Amino acid sequence: MKAEYDLSKMKSRKNPYAARLKKSVTMRLSEDVIGYFKQMAEEKGVPYQSLINLYLRDCVASHRKVDISWHTSPQ
Repeated sequence: MKAEYDLSKMKSRKNPYAARLKKSVTMRLSEDVIGYFKQMAEEKGVPYQSLINLYLRDCVASHRKVDISWHTSPQ
C-alpha cells in the first residue's frame, strides 16, 4: 500500500446507487403516531424516522393495503 495516492487524474462518474437514495419529504403526522414510533424506536435503539421508513418499506414489500372505508353505526 502506498503512503500517498494521486487522485487528481481520476475520472468522476455518477453514483450508481443514486436512484436508491432517500428523498426528503414533509408529512403531517398525529402526535400520538409520532410518540408511538419514538417509543418503539427508543426500545429498539434506532432513530424513529428510520423505524417509520422500515415499517413503510415492509408495507410495500408485502403489498399491504389500508382499509380507509368509513364504518357507520346502525341506527
